[in-house]
Amino acid sequence: MTTNPTTNASRAGRREWAGLAVLALPTVLLALDLSVLHLAVPHLSAALAPSGTELLWILDVYGFMIAGFLVTMGWVGDRIGRRRLLMIGATAFGLASALAAYSTGPGMLIVSRALLGVAGATLMPSTLALLGTMFKDPRQRAMAVGVWMTSFMGGTAIGPLVGGLLLERFWWGSAFLIGVPVMALLLLAAPLLLPEQRDPQPGSIDLVSVALSLAALLPVVYGLKELAKDGPRPLALAALVAGALFGIWFVRRQRTLDVPLVDLRLFSERGFAAALAIMLLAVVTTGGGFLMVAQYLQLVAGLSALEAGVWLLPATLLTIAGSLLAPKLAGRMPMGHLIGAGLALAAVGYLLLALVDGSPATAVAGMAIAFLGVAPMMVLGTDLVMGSAPPEKAGAASALSETSGELGIALGVALLGSVGTAVYRALVTVPDGVPGEAAAAARDTLPAALATAADLPADAGAELLESAHAAFIAGLNVVGVVSAVIALGLAALARTAFRDRGTAPIEDGECLRR
Repeated sequence: MTTNPTTNASRAGRREWAGLAVLALPTVLLALDLSVLHLAVPHLSAALAPSGTELLWILDVYGFMIAGFLVTMGWVGDRIGRRRLLMIGATAFGLASALAAYSTGPGMLIVSRALLGVAGATLMPSTLALLGTMFKDPRQRAMAVGVWMTSFMGGTAIGPLVGGLLLERFWWGSAFLIGVPVMALLLLAAPLLLPEQRDPQPGSIDLVSVALSLAALLPVVYGLKELAKDGPRPLALAALVAGALFGIWFVRRQRTLDVPLVDLRLFSERGFAAALAIMLLAVVTTGGGFLMVAQYLQLVAGLSALEAGVWLLPATLLTIAGSLLAPKLAGRMPMGHLIGAGLALAAVGYLLLALVDGSPATAVAGMAIAFLGVAPMMVLGTDLVMGSAPPEKAGAASALSETSGELGIALGVALLGSVGTAVYRALVTVPDGVPGEAAAAARDTLPAALATAADLPADAGAELLESAHAAFIAGLNVVGVVSAVIALGLAALARTAFRDRGTAPIEDGECLRR
């Protein structure tokens, strides 16, 4: 196949690159909100006293709501205009951030985080779709995606540092208030620097498809949580079956609609489908591993929130380096080789987590290497997905890409976090004489064990602390092994799925024309 050379008229100029900086604002903030709360967990637990299940929902509901509504909001952006949706979402996100900051109980915080997730779902597809509109030249688009991905992954990585600085000086709710000025700045700059684009013939939205997409996702999420928490009980299994059935119904309905919520023709191209699947599973490992390491640094190594954030800076720097270098390296080596090598490197990082005993340096090095290895897949996979869709469907395509990433992070926190918790509960030993309620809480979570130990006599408290720390480290080790196995499997899959991809960036719509 041959393509026409890119003309100078289609190349982005200063306004587009300045617009990219504007698009980076919500991207950094949304990613930061996924990770900043990890360091706030001890402070939040002390202030609001959530149960183990409530704490998991506080951590998870934001990412799950984003993932659940991304596809719908991508379609809405195609219909009403991506810039307009971006500005609506920015307003809603700022208001929900203030509500979360001043939550008075676990239930209120869970609801606030859910609202933040819905607002975030309006922002995510708009940013990436606008990027595809602004950067027509494939090589420029690949670099712009690299910058955008740097913003996303960098926001995830700097969350602990920002959270640490805030938690050193203010209360836990301050971690949410940073969203207010950022969204205000976005509302001022967007009309000046960002273009407006929509699908000229979007058709009407199918509300049944919207309902089915949520009915497929939410029961599966609930079932997985309950399965990890209590084992294969009837309610958990029923939820998983119900979610799967609604998912099948959703797919079958999309095949019958003239204007589907998700254009399933995109998945007929092997590279497109493989990119989404590999991105999903790769982010599962980074999301789960990052949660465990962030808690390890504070609750086991005894670092303050700010100190833990500083220790995690190497992950930030290597993420930025990997995201910016990936488009350049893709011009020199086949895509499958580059992504496969990166994921194999990530596996090495996760194996370091399996070796952690009492050294924070080992845990930090493992996560930094893993972040570096995952970066090429995230950048090049996103560019492949964006290059596969026609411009008028950019919102829907970007929503699919970001659904895989957001759902991956949330699933990583839920599934790998549950694996770590299950190992902890299986191995922790509570000394004799601890009251029943306090003993049950200590067996449930490490923060509860630390609180219980503080109220015990010195010898009993030290015994409980030693057992709880050892059990949590064992959970981290198991999460490292599981993540390494997943990463190695993804490396092999990438070499196979992308073996026909050369070194040149993909042209717009090339996947659909093959």
